[in-house]
Amino acid sequence: MTDTLRPAETAVTEVAPDRPQKLKRSIGVVGGTLLTLSCVTPASTLFVVVPDLFGSLGTATALTIAVGSLLCVAVAFCYSELGTLIPSAGGEYAMVSTLAGRLAGWLVFVLSLLVVMIVPPVIAMGTADYLEPVLHLDASTAGAAVMLLATLAGLLDLRANAWITGVFLVLEVIAAAVVAVLGFAHAERGPAGLLSMEVAGADGRPDPVTALLVVSGLAIALFITQGFSTAVYLSEELENPRRTVARTVLATLALSTVIILVPVVAVTLGAADLAELTGGDLSAMVTAWSNTAVGTFVSLCVALAIINAGIVMVIQNSRVLFASARDKAWPEPVNAVFSRLGRFGSPWVATLAVGVPGAVLCFVDLDTLYGVTGVSVTGMYLLVAVAALLARRGAHRHARAWRMPLWPAVPALLIVVLGYILTQQETSHLLWTGGITATATLYWTLYLRPRRTTRWLVTLPEDARA
Repeated sequence: MTDTLRPAETAVTEVAPDRPQKLKRSIGVVGGTLLTLSCVTPASTLFVVVPDLFGSLGTATALTIAVGSLLCVAVAFCYSELGTLIPSAGGEYAMVSTLAGRLAGWLVFVLSLLVVMIVPPVIAMGTADYLEPVLHLDASTAGAAVMLLATLAGLLDLRANAWITGVFLVLEVIAAAVVAVLGFAHAERGPAGLLSMEVAGADGRPDPVTALLVVSGLAIALFITQGFSTAVYLSEELENPRRTVARTVLATLALSTVIILVPVVAVTLGAADLAELTGGDLSAMVTAWSNTAVGTFVSLCVALAIINAGIVMVIQNSRVLFASARDKAWPEPVNAVFSRLGRFGSPWVATLAVGVPGAVLCFVDLDTLYGVTGVSVTGMYLLVAVAALLARRGAHRHARAWRMPLWPAVPALLIVVLGYILTQQETSHLLWTGGITATATLYWTLYLRPRRTTRWLVTLPEDARA
């Protein structure tokens, strides 16, 4: 474990003489927020992920998401401070490697790569359900098409993608607003229903939702607004990252919480009965509250939101893979290929490397991987909190960066809470994630650590070191 808490000076390596390629700074707070909020993809999260919470938590869903959002404020503080201190396309792994040691950074990289490789195809396969009013498509085929379309868009200039995703984002916000307005207009119960803590049982009768079920659901609740971390991945392409990273992270979290939580409250109050709420068929609820035309419009907006999420997630994933190659995480031929930039300034090989396999994964059964993703996100946040606790040591104490309030209480409390949430997750999900982490540790032990002077050399852009 001594390698995990190595001082910062050994974690960051100066850029090699051959001057690795760097990304182009081309977007500000507005463009960064559009891209980052699109990665949260509020509408597809509302229609694809939230129904699963309704199925297990019933009327406690809104409360669980609200508690998760409060925890995410502490997480966002950590990301904002570390993202301005270590503005690298490597995101979490660059921050954690720099401050908590190379092994900890490597494990964060594996967890983040696990999250960003699994989530896009899983969400993309939901496209077929929401195109049903217009087209009848196989879920896997539709998901693969979305992933390939997202890959092509990811090859473009980032500024162009900010406008593309911005247009789609407007449509999905409209869809979420329609759900909220209709839900409140057809409210069947008062605000006290949000605290009734009930879910429809197998026999149709109400079952109580315990505090332990809420804690267990927090892993998914954290995942629901997880996309705000994309601002850190884009930090090498944000203008003046010392200021824009923190603003983008915090603005995205605030907006995504409102866009997701308000419709969830409206649906909880507007569902005809507990069985309908637990069923979680939001499209059917919207149609019942209005008419078929409105239901079709909302469904198409959700389909566009899923495509939007695919584009941004491919962009994010490619930046992670690009940064890992630049930081020598792989054998040299692999590093050389993944670090190549195309004519638009995007890492085109890395984009293809994450997009095409994502299309293939749409033909694999990924149902249980939602749980694995929740565990991975929680573990990743925990390690980021550890790095934030160590962020004001040595040379970093006086570095120019956004500083969170109530440090070190915020990261310390976050570590305790996230650790407890992990203990409440399903054993199978913990075993899957643990097995992948163990394999990654073996790669570290046998390949990376013996080559510590030539491999896994976390670098920072030259214009971010001042």
